[in-house]
Amino acid sequence: MNFWPWFFRFPHHFHWLQVEVTTYCQAACLYCPHTVYRDRWESRHLDLAIFKRLLPELHRVHLVYLQGWGEPFLHPDFFTLVSLAKRAGCQVGTTTNGMLLDVDLLSRLVDQEVNVVAFSLAGVGESNDAVRRGTRFALVLEALRQLQDLKMRKGAVLPKVHVAYMLLRSGLADLPRLPSALAGLGVSQVVVSTLDFVAAPELARESLRLGPPEEYRDLLARLADLAAQGRRLGLEVFHHLPPLGRERPQCPENIHRSLCVAADGQVAPCVYLNLKVLGGTMMTSLGERRHFRLTFGSLAEKTLPQIWRTPGYRRWRQEVLYGNLPFSCQGCLKLGSAREIP
Repeated sequence: MNFWPWFFRFPHHFHWLQVEVTTYCQAACLYCPHTVYRDRWESRHLDLAIFKRLLPELHRVHLVYLQGWGEPFLHPDFFTLVSLAKRAGCQVGTTTNGMLLDVDLLSRLVDQEVNVVAFSLAGVGESNDAVRRGTRFALVLEALRQLQDLKMRKGAVLPKVHVAYMLLRSGLADLPRLPSALAGLGVSQVVVSTLDFVAAPELARESLRLGPPEEYRDLLARLADLAAQGRRLGLEVFHHLPPLGRERPQCPENIHRSLCVAADGQVAPCVYLNLKVLGGTMMTSLGERRHFRLTFGSLAEKTLPQIWRTPGYRRWRQEVLYGNLPFSCQGCLKLGSAREIP
């Protein structure tokens, strides 16, 4: 019996579902599509009825991650979504800019046992505030302190606290300062990302994936030093940059065991292909090209298994699995830069 056709039709377990709860955001980070495409951006909250369409499938999902191209805590029913997912037996995580997290909201995160809360940063101190406009590094640190205090007073181990760190070329000098800035604040893990969705040509200089091989080697060395420094202070530091010289690109998004549900209910393989913007362009390792959205169905019209089994979605996953990179993924910086091959 050929196993693969059944694998594509009936996955017995999803590692995660990324659910975009909103596309509203009160910040204006310079590198974010929400800012770059602001003249054509569509802000909306995920309808609670759409989320409930997922509930029959959540017993097969390890983690529901409530985050997309907006600030999750702007959704008026955020904690209802958490409660529904937790009752279905899922772990729940989210990523936030931290600006809305007062003591009441932090207490609810602890009381509802949200599994993971990640705080977004893109620098240390004023460097972060300059590129993540509308946020403040000092307020993020204060939210971390408050959350740590609440967990200690309540005797709670959850949520685990992570930092999602966007590393820009202009922020390289901040890297050595990061572990000491976060030390003692209850952060268990730092995940370092580079700018992989470059929404405008002028942002290309900030993407470390578009640099020459020698710069990339230096970056890998800097990240190794950061990880060693973090270990000394009790911080785990991770990154997902591929090594130089990889001949066959590999997608890190686990598209055979995960997917993304957009705020309008559309289902996409990953958050980059989910982006709903008309007429936007982006920079890739193959040059500038027009962005287009790739989705395979709406939860308003079909169930999740029906969407997963559509011939187009199955064919797309097979192409990725067997190394025939679909056009939608060609040049994606998540796969590494064309300039990385010496």
